Amino acid sequence: MVIDFKNETYLDFSQQANRQLIQDALTSLKAKLPIKVPAVIGGERRFGEKTFKSLNPSDPDMVLAEVTASDQAMAEAAIQSAHANFYEWSHTDPKARARILLRAAAIMRRRRAEIDAVEILEAGKPWLEADADVAEAIDFLEFYAREMMRLSNPHELTRIPHEDNELYYMPLGVGISIPPWNFPMAITAGMTTAGLVTGNTMILKPASPTPLTAYLLYEILEEAGLPNGMLQFLPGSGAKIGDYLVQHDLTRFISFTGSKDVGLRINELAAKRTPGQRWLKRVVLEMGGKDTIIVDEGVDLDDAATGVTKAAFGFQGQKCSACSRVIVHESIYDEFLGLLKQKAEQITVGPVEDYNNQMGPVVTAFAKNGIMGYIEIGKKEGRLVLGGKALDRPGYFIEPTIFADVDINARIAQEEIFGPVLAVIKAKNFEEALDMANNSIYGLTGAVYSRNRAHLEKARQDFFVGNLYFNRKCTGALVDVHPFGGFNMSGTDSKAGGRDYLQLFLQAKSVTEYLG
Repeated sequence: MVIDFKNETYLDFSQQANRQLIQDALTSLKAKLPIKVPAVIGGERRFGEKTFKSLNPSDPDMVLAEVTASDQAMAEAAIQSAHANFYEWSHTDPKARARILLRAAAIMRRRRAEIDAVEILEAGKPWLEADADVAEAIDFLEFYAREMMRLSNPHELTRIPHEDNELYYMPLGVGISIPPWNFPMAITAGMTTAGLVTGNTMILKPASPTPLTAYLLYEILEEAGLPNGMLQFLPGSGAKIGDYLVQHDLTRFISFTGSKDVGLRINELAAKRTPGQRWLKRVVLEMGGKDTIIVDEGVDLDDAATGVTKAAFGFQGQKCSACSRVIVHESIYDEFLGLLKQKAEQITVGPVEDYNNQMGPVVTAFAKNGIMGYIEIGKKEGRLVLGGKALDRPGYFIEPTIFADVDINARIAQEEIFGPVLAVIKAKNFEEALDMANNSIYGLTGAVYSRNRAHLEKARQDFFVGNLYFNRKCTGALVDVHPFGGFNMSGTDSKAGGRDYLQLFLQAKSVTEYLG
């Protein structure tokens, strides 16, 4: 019997030995570059003629990997391999599948510094953010393994005379995992292994900016004993193979984390039956947010400003849970804004290979251009308090940017920017602040800083988000502590890392035998 689940602790970088561990891993990684990343279909590594490059966003001249660009023929081969192997995998003892995840978690711990280093260079993650991402991936592996063991046990049913009744869970079929680049190991591992441990065969189409990190996950699962053909690794353009995978008649479900527009397209394509399709495809979507922190009067303003700063500018604001707007009671507005500006001014921006840089680059030149476009919009919609510029150096660096006096209906208060841009909004009272917080097509995370119990209880009922936090920041969900997923255009409220999540990839069968 495995021990009870416990969240993985983060590396303590105040310890010189841990800092040296990552520095050595970075040195070792750079000596191997560029790394060739294949597609893997049926256990066979395929190096295609067409490739794309994985670049270091802190230094785009550094090529981290040359990656096979899968085409539709390879996508078809991957689906056929997954389909052919489904019977064997679905009939494998669920506890045996779970043990593969437990072994993978152990391997990931041993390779932790290596994975941290890859994320630092490939995703532009500061050291703490990179290590937290790997720790979360380990949590997903450990937690979903235990959950599959639990779900494979007999289920309690009401008994009646003369019948033997049971209910058990069955896997669905071929699943497509389309993870994001911003949590390139954690979310990739969580989405993919949730499908695998439940007995589905999976096709992993990694995010184009972070394919090397995703390939490490494939290697780890392979080393842990995952049989060939149960997971296909298919890097490539979403435009070229994404629609093909989603629309295929053998695809049973799609698990996606990413932008609203792409998620809606997947939902629409999956809803249309294709010739030969025998089921309604399931779609599990997490599509981002426009997350709000409310700061009420009477709170510790320094504590609130610290929390907002971390939530807004951690990992350059590139989190679906990041605080992108803060709504502040008018009686404390000016004092809070001053503290917020002071704390954001102290953030060091630069290449995250240097541990001392707290904020690194945004992920691509395309992302940088889009964020700078929103900053120009913000200059017309609010008062620029801090930042607003890109750094004049190689890499995709943008200053922490704060706009004050923003109207709740402004574009920078409504549209997801996915960068280090924060809108500060004034509210007359708590009721108006809560109405403003709910003025969004999204509903992922939110937070309230307040000492007023009536206000907290009202927010508990009426703040319409999937993950709500009181007197702390709105980022940093932990597996089995804060099951994660949101409402409205934030997705299907999948509650990743929670006890309901694996059932999204299973179907229940009830069996009755009449005993006479």
